[in-house]
Amino acid sequence: MDKSYVFYNGEIVEEEKVSVSIRSRVVNYGLGVFEGIRAYWSDEDQELYGFKLIEHYKRFLQSAKVVNLKIDYTAEELADFTIELLRKNGYKQTTYIRPIAYKDTKTVGVSIEGHEDDVVAIYLQPMGKYMEQEEFRVKVSSWVRIADNMLPPRTKATAGYLNSALASLEAKRAGYDEAVLLNRNGYVCEGPGENIFIYKKGKLITPPASDDILEGITRDVVMQLAREELGIECVEKSIARTELYNADEVFFSGTAMEVAPVVEVDGIKVADGKSGEVCMKLKELFADITHGRNEKYKDSLRPVYGK
Repeated sequence: MDKSYVFYNGEIVEEEKVSVSIRSRVVNYGLGVFEGIRAYWSDEDQELYGFKLIEHYKRFLQSAKVVNLKIDYTAEELADFTIELLRKNGYKQTTYIRPIAYKDTKTVGVSIEGHEDDVVAIYLQPMGKYMEQEEFRVKVSSWVRIADNMLPPRTKATAGYLNSALASLEAKRAGYDEAVLLNRNGYVCEGPGENIFIYKKGKLITPPASDDILEGITRDVVMQLAREELGIECVEKSIARTELYNADEVFFSGTAMEVAPVVEVDGIKVADGKSGEVCMKLKELFADITHGRNEKYKDSLRPVYGK
């Protein structure tokens, strides 16, 4: 098996040389933050494109700031390390990029004070489709989304994803593909790892940041494409649960999920129960951008091999 390389505290090293102790605070208390990024392989160009690297790393740094993790690199430097890491591993397939920063202190206690044991790492995972489904049947979860003044979802904190995992487990045990979470005010928030959109009466609607969502990079791209390429008005406003049932279309967006149609909510078909036209147009536009087929958006991409 070929060696796997990771970035670890300023160096690119063999993955087998990196370990995390069972005593580490990140293991015991989830004291860390992470990011999710993709690099897309283009058969046409024979090139691997890092997608929105700077935007993702800026969010990574913001997450770390909130939870008192020290990262001594700029977004640009982290992007450079990522390109170097992708080259070192020699990937020529679509790849998921996982930066993570965490408290590696090995004494008991939940404190996030101090920086002497802060770790910054990046590892890679080849990933094509995140989930096998082309269309999603979802269930509104009984688990309530964590709030910004509890464990802020916008930080992408490792500990916060237990909330996501419980919601997803509940939905799948009930025979659905994925969950939708409501916030403490009863408004639609997001999926366990995805932002959510509805299309109704010619407008694209998505929950605002104040409704305890992750401010998704893909979410921003979807709204940009809807406005600029499809001429659709985009609105950020609170969405009631029953608006999902009566929408013309519902769909997810996210780094892993990309753009994916939701055709059923709580056993109720969305419109005719088939993938919506707007969603599928956005899905195609998104694929063209990420694979380097749209010159207008080439500044969203960074080539790994420099072709």
